[in-house]
Amino acid sequence: MKLYDCTSAPNTRRVRMFMAEKGIVIPRVEIDIAQGENLQSNFLSKNPRGVLPLLELDDGSYLDESVAICRYFEEIQPEPALMGHDAKSKAKIESCQRHIEFDALLPLADVLRNSVPHFKERALAGTSGVIAIDALVERGITSYHRFLERLNKNLEDQPYVAGKTFSIADITALCALDFAKWAKLKTPEHHTHTLRWYAHVSARSSASA
Repeated sequence: MKLYDCTSAPNTRRVRMFMAEKGIVIPRVEIDIAQGENLQSNFLSKNPRGVLPLLELDDGSYLDESVAICRYFEEIQPEPALMGHDAKSKAKIESCQRHIEFDALLPLADVLRNSVPHFKERALAGTSGVIAIDALVERGITSYHRFLERLNKNLEDQPYVAGKTFSIADITALCALDFAKWAKLKTPEHHTHTLRWYAHVSARSSASA
């Protein structure tokens, strides 16, 4: 197997953290999104969507989308379980995952792609010729702050994002909070539950993957 990666991107980091928690080590190929390497023909021949991460399997086929790639690793190496043990925990983790993606990662991506000069004509992932829209920056910031409020409330009476055990939802939330730093979006000091959780999860060895 081989992972096509971009070290600075949150979605690729999600996969690297997941692999580190599982103890899975495979070759990685760095693709520079900021410089548009994901839009070059040699990468598009592997993934016409032009997005990362991308997993090349031993049979020569490819999987994109970070959660799908993590699901593949979960199936071939079930322990430690990071996507739930039973119907309820699996559904809860998936629900938390979607909340973070829609309420934090996607809005933060809007902030990035509509404010950074590198992306002024690449405002949608995997595309060129899509012009940035200034108004999406403020909307993205508003959505992210709403997410932070809900996250702090969620962590008030449980140690991890989806309950009592560490899961892929914690990986996704950590990547979102760290991704927000480039835009100088900080977790408010009164969000004590989130800050407690952040310090704990950031100390895991996988966080440096």
